[in-house]
Amino acid sequence: MFSYNINGMSERETINGTPVTEEQIAAWAKEAETGYDIAALKKRGRGRPGRGAEPSQVIALRLTVDEISALDARAEREGKSRSEVIREALASA
Repeated sequence: MFSYNINGMSERETINGTPVTEEQIAAWAKEAETGYDIAALKKRGRGRPGRGAEPSQVIALRLTVDEISALDARAEREGKSRSEVIREALASA
């Protein structure tokens, strides 16, 4: 639960567990007012890297405890993520 001060900001706002200070907010505001280097922002990239030309979708998948154990064991053995193992299984079907 948050409590808000007169400016509407939570008195307990944090970033990765570190409280946000008024000085940080002022510095961020100043940076925004002076403008950002768009080329640098684009170069940095945001989000997960693409997997192809078309957008991908996230789906929910229900697995039993045994299926998850088998999936995790294979992923560990092959040095891959769960998603990589599932995609490879679908590609070979």
